[in-house]
Amino acid sequence: MVGDTAVTWDEAVAAVLGPTSPYETVEVVHDGRHQRVFAHAPATLRELFGSLRQRDPDAVFLVFEDESLTIGEVLDRIDGFAAALVDRYGIRPGDRVAISMRNYPEWIVAFAATVSVGAVAVCMNAWWVAEEIHFGLEDSGARLLVADTERIERAAGACEALGVAAVVVRADGPLPAGVDRFDDVLVAGAALPSQAPATDDDVMILYTSGTTGHPKGAVSTHRAVLHALMAYGARSRVNAAMEPPREPHPWPTTFILIVPLFHVTGLVPVMLSCIAGGCKLVMLYKWDAERALQLIERERITHFVGVPTMSWDLLESPSFATTDTTSLVAVGGGGAPAPPELVDRVEKGFRNGRPGIGYGMTETNAYGPQNSADDYLRKPRSTGRVLPVMGVVVRDEAGNDLPAGEVGEIWFSGPNLIRGYWNRPEATAETIVDGWLRTGDIGRIDDEGFVFVEDRAKDMILRGGENVYSAEVEAAIYTHPAIHEAAVFGVPHERLGEEVAAAVMLRDGETLDADGLRAHLATHLASFKVPSVVVFTDEPLPRGATGKILKRELRDRLTVN
Repeated sequence: MVGDTAVTWDEAVAAVLGPTSPYETVEVVHDGRHQRVFAHAPATLRELFGSLRQRDPDAVFLVFEDESLTIGEVLDRIDGFAAALVDRYGIRPGDRVAISMRNYPEWIVAFAATVSVGAVAVCMNAWWVAEEIHFGLEDSGARLLVADTERIERAAGACEALGVAAVVVRADGPLPAGVDRFDDVLVAGAALPSQAPATDDDVMILYTSGTTGHPKGAVSTHRAVLHALMAYGARSRVNAAMEPPREPHPWPTTFILIVPLFHVTGLVPVMLSCIAGGCKLVMLYKWDAERALQLIERERITHFVGVPTMSWDLLESPSFATTDTTSLVAVGGGGAPAPPELVDRVEKGFRNGRPGIGYGMTETNAYGPQNSADDYLRKPRSTGRVLPVMGVVVRDEAGNDLPAGEVGEIWFSGPNLIRGYWNRPEATAETIVDGWLRTGDIGRIDDEGFVFVEDRAKDMILRGGENVYSAEVEAAIYTHPAIHEAAVFGVPHERLGEEVAAAVMLRDGETLDADGLRAHLATHLASFKVPSVVVFTDEPLPRGATGKILKRELRDRLTVN
């Protein structure tokens, strides 16, 4: 049942963001605009990672499956790899270092070392195939690639063609020519190099699926990432203040990492939150509900952050009823809307775990409206409210602000926004207007400030938390010589939310089946972008008066059939 809150939203926000709080906010002028910022935010991610040095070096910090690393061991590796970056590879402030691997501890070490010496971490999608990796390396101008064995094999041709040095992690066998072994280049006992970044320097590039056929590199500064991180910390204080009094739980804060580190969710609110708090972070080799339940019980996980399908997977697991999940106090996520019935099941299914959701984007460094606990049960279709360090408005097509309750495009502002897209000034100008970010999402804000996302303006499919842009998939489909025309769109899927579908018309005299098309696309696209539903037609695809293919009509036909 929804109980009485300890304090109101306004009272909690005023206290948490007030002058005596570590999350005190002040108004400043930055880039010619007034912004409300956190007065005590770290200056750079180098400083954030350095805060671990004030903690117990013998405390377990990272758990990867059955491996454990202490804070001291992680810091030694960060320092050793940072020394290698500067002294062996000549990495200087502003240089790009690409990271392409599954969620290994070395991902975190490589990221921390890179950003601590002022370089820019290029966080590459580990699903990418060779063609996509080549694009990312070339587009970012990366000087070095740090990857696991699977990704090194895919990237070998690109590294050779582009002159990119490479380091491989967890490699036992022979290495490709010119590739160094991660453990061999670590400088044992090294001090962190003095080379350091500044607050407004670029810190990372995360690629988002492109609406024009290629991904765009979203560029964040140290300031932007750290303000998103501080906003998450402040919001957790607000949530705690609004919760009815409860018995304190005996478990230290421990997160489980079940989404990729190359996703902004895994990177900022999960991994970097653990750095900020010195909390233990538990990592899986890959998502598996049974294994996740084992680790939740074994490691006494308190915070579970994933996409809604992962919460479903836990609840539907045959082992759920016999697994001790009482340590969980928060079961949340984002990346896709959660159906109200899932909110109710999380609330009833976990003894102590309360449901939560966040609505953020790569372009906001994941922070945005959040909804949790009693508020979420009260308004299960809403993504929640934002702290006043972030602005959110709904606007009409002319850019005019709309009153509460009216539907339009959602816009965000705040110090947590990306500075723009890498080498894409036109795309930047289109998306960020006078300091406001156009989300491309359609929604409304109620009279309490709760945001409701009703639809997406962008031609994008949301498959299990992965953004898939139709234009990118269509561009790959058209590389097949048998294709006359094609349209890509999303269709409902019970577990994933949506799956990728394609309607295809072949050229006269050509033959092709769904498996053949998928095999072709597998060489161009990550597997989650390859359509699972393919429909062939002998008739031209339906078009409107302007000549645009009517995807909604195609979707409706397929859904009905």
